[in-house]
Amino acid sequence: MLAAVIHDARDVRAEERPDPTILTPGDAVVRVVAACVCGSDLWPYRGVTPVKRPRPIGHELVGVVEELGSEVTSAQVGDFVILPFTMSCGVCQSCRAGYPAACDLVTGFGGKDRDGHPVDGAQGERVRIPLAQHSLFPVGRSEAEIEAAGLVPHLLALADVMSTGYHAAFSAGVSAGDTVVVVGDGAVGLCGVIGARLLGAGRIVAMSRHDDRAALAREFGATDVVAERGADGVAAVRDLLGPSTGSGGTGDLADAALECVGTKESMDTALDVVRGGGRVGFVGVPHLAPELSVRRLFDRNITIGGGMASARHYMETLLPEVLSGTIAPGKVFDLELPLADVAEAYAAMDERRATKVLLRP
Repeated sequence: MLAAVIHDARDVRAEERPDPTILTPGDAVVRVVAACVCGSDLWPYRGVTPVKRPRPIGHELVGVVEELGSEVTSAQVGDFVILPFTMSCGVCQSCRAGYPAACDLVTGFGGKDRDGHPVDGAQGERVRIPLAQHSLFPVGRSEAEIEAAGLVPHLLALADVMSTGYHAAFSAGVSAGDTVVVVGDGAVGLCGVIGARLLGAGRIVAMSRHDDRAALAREFGATDVVAERGADGVAAVRDLLGPSTGSGGTGDLADAALECVGTKESMDTALDVVRGGGRVGFVGVPHLAPELSVRRLFDRNITIGGGMASARHYMETLLPEVLSGTIAPGKVFDLELPLADVAEAYAAMDERRATKVLLRP
């Protein structure tokens, strides 16, 4: 089968690899209908995260179940399924609490399962899925129905970016009437706008300096856009929100901020744009030494929460919203390529010629 393999910085290739097979009774084999490139995939691609040896890559997919191990009863052969970007057992304490991303047996694509078997990357024609009993998420519609309705991109977004954007808003405690600032205009930040809207935010400020992404943020529910960065961005938010009684002439700040990048600068901005007693939900994969000052949180009574999103948990909430047409997160995909052109997919995202690339095997 054809699958994406990363060899080194800026060296991703579509290569022939062995077809996956059932290795344990808890496995499934899924034929990939669509996969995609994630912003976090760009860290090894750019050399920020070292690539020690060639390895399969990718962690977002939708597909059709082709084989099931003897212990898997949660799906049937032929089911169209979404796969969360981490696989989980569904029965440990973290899973029962709704945090399968922190599962005792959490397993990632491109790594190894609990028995030491290699796990395929999602950017391939087929994938072996460990912990399939909990990890498979049947959509309840056939592949033909889903394709005819144009739902593939929107369902694929639930595998990671939409669930992660929602996690940012949920972790920030967004509620009815809140003013929310979204830091980051990548696919996760754009989906964070959707998440904030679903949770009832009254005003959503998207920080974006790219016209196409800003336009999509507005389509998703952003009421305002701020193009400035850093201190200038914070000042622009204050100007936008306007002065309040006792503010000394300076503008108000947000009730909550969603940090959707993962750098020191983005975290600083998120902390700076919230009022005293405000909340920050962070979901950007930490890179380039983001820092948190406990004293800073203490002095301003800022609550911070977040981390790796439990996509498998959130998909239960978000799937009905997609199927009803209430949300259309698949609009973050602005380029579709065949898997054979995976090198171009990475280059397009790295060079900001695409927000997010969908791959078809």
